[in-house]
Amino acid sequence: MITVTNPPRFLIIQTAFIGDVILATAVLEQLHQTRPDARLDVLVRKGNEGLLQGHPFLNEVLVWDKKKKYKSLWQVLQRIRTEPYDAIVNLQRFGTTGLLTALSNARMTIGFDKNPFSRFFTYALPHHILPDVHEVDRNRSLLDPLLPQGAASSRVRPKLYPSAQDYDSIRGYQSTSYVCIAPTSVWYTKQYPAEGWAELIDELPTDTTVYLMGAPSDAAACDAIIAQSGRKKGVENLAGKLKLLQSAALMQGAVMNYVNDSAPLHLCSAMNAPTTAVFCSTVPEFGFGPLADQSRTVGTPEPLDCRPCTLHGRSGCPLGHYRCAYSIQPKQLL
Repeated sequence: MITVTNPPRFLIIQTAFIGDVILATAVLEQLHQTRPDARLDVLVRKGNEGLLQGHPFLNEVLVWDKKKKYKSLWQVLQRIRTEPYDAIVNLQRFGTTGLLTALSNARMTIGFDKNPFSRFFTYALPHHILPDVHEVDRNRSLLDPLLPQGAASSRVRPKLYPSAQDYDSIRGYQSTSYVCIAPTSVWYTKQYPAEGWAELIDELPTDTTVYLMGAPSDAAACDAIIAQSGRKKGVENLAGKLKLLQSAALMQGAVMNYVNDSAPLHLCSAMNAPTTAVFCSTVPEFGFGPLADQSRTVGTPEPLDCRPCTLHGRSGCPLGHYRCAYSIQPKQLL
């Protein structure tokens, strides 16, 4: 561990997907617990900055516009090089952010040894996919060179901070008890089939409102699920109608949240919201399971030799049968 300025200035890099940024907030919690005086900045991809709006521990959120990839990256690098960062912690294993880290001029650079530019980091730590090792544990390991010995030894849950306005905006949806269902995923093989969700909706208590959640691009899929179910009242499609922190606030008050192995799962973890997470082609042992106090995972009861077939999911089942999803019965979720 090197000596840092007082107060120290740290930059956390996580420019991957929404779920990855949510899990990265556990690092912010850990750093704030250990060094509450630290100035904390974060670099995220454009579109994810809304997750961190009003975050009480953050000084600044830097944004990389990947649609203007190299031009925006150069602008971000120039900005970082003008800041006297004591340390940059890169949570990613991709070359672009590795290059950014290596050229940053920070006093200390930390990242995973799988990054192509890790040889230029001050510390390059191992990245392991092991049972019982969550992604927040892997991220936490990068703080070992930065904090006093043992300071980052225990798991800290990720956390988001919806504003009072966020809570006010969703209060109209909370007049009765309700459940939230986030039925889609970026990856086809992480997505529980539509007919399964429709059957689940039919099995839920009729005095409980059902909200389907998602991005604007998920609205049509949610409409199709509602049409496929036999339920005519007490179900509403909210896909594309709520901002990320508003969705987090709504899920926090749900009786249960039904999610895939995708970003809404991590929204639940960050809000300590009740979670039932469906794992199709992937498995919780990869380290992306739910972290809420009231949470459980559901998977196929069949012993499939092909599962898991990949770490992050696929655009289609390589064998064509997708048994890892179709063999999961809605009653398992209930």
